[in-house]
Amino acid sequence: MAIQWFPGHMHKARKEIKKVMPKIDLIIEVLDARIPYSSENPLIAELRGDKPCIKLLNKSDLADAKTTQLWIDHFQASRNIKALAVTQEQPAQIKQTLKMCRQFFPDRNVSVKPIRVLIMGIPNVGKSSVINTLAGRFIAKVGDEPAITKRQQKIILDNGIELMDTPGFLWPKIHNVNSGYRLAVTGAIKSTAMEYEDVALFAASYFAEAYNDLLLKRYKLTELPEGEMEILEAIAKKRGCLQAGGKVNLHKVSEILLNEYRGKLLGAISLETPDMIHAELEEMRQQQ
Repeated sequence: MAIQWFPGHMHKARKEIKKVMPKIDLIIEVLDARIPYSSENPLIAELRGDKPCIKLLNKSDLADAKTTQLWIDHFQASRNIKALAVTQEQPAQIKQTLKMCRQFFPDRNVSVKPIRVLIMGIPNVGKSSVINTLAGRFIAKVGDEPAITKRQQKIILDNGIELMDTPGFLWPKIHNVNSGYRLAVTGAIKSTAMEYEDVALFAASYFAEAYNDLLLKRYKLTELPEGEMEILEAIAKKRGCLQAGGKVNLHKVSEILLNEYRGKLLGAISLETPDMIHAELEEMRQQQ
């Protein structure tokens, strides 16, 4: 799924971030715990250089806990990076981020020189909710539609930290085809930029391979058919997604599968592991 989505405000955001970066002490990057690699913006790594970074794996309640821990270990193997799994259901987890920020600068008198933190993340990873929790008040607009934040804003916190928010922006082109699909499955890509049926077929194939028991349980199936199209057809029959003559309404059943995944009705499911991404990147290198 070759997605290219780089609206004008996202191009402007990149230029603004590059301009302000020399004044920043630390970066908080909010990721989707279900897709830590695919929701990691490569432009952020390019712009941050060697500055300390805290990776917040948000929506961890929607992800497989064992896989999330693999990602935390993976990130923390790199210099100047800490990682933390968080969820909006547990605000205290998110507030630990402030303590982690100060740990990077143990000798700084923050009353004289505050820690300047830039918080970043692609659309729909929950960055605005994280900001509101850290600030202890409503600061950023929250919503399910990708790309709500349109401009930078500075937030003064009470503990010697200055937090600068940025618009959520994607990079010009998603080179890993599977990452494009995963972003679409989680809802990070606007529905107008994707084909529901195409994305649902990808999701059905992965769920059948990695979490077949959850599919069987949710849709009350005794066994899973061999192919992803056949899986969608089986779900459609269970949910009454049929048109005249018994033909499957593929769009309707695709919406059901994707929406129920996003709503955690299938269970806690991660869409990628570090080993999986390593294999995909190696395959891309060989093809190039």
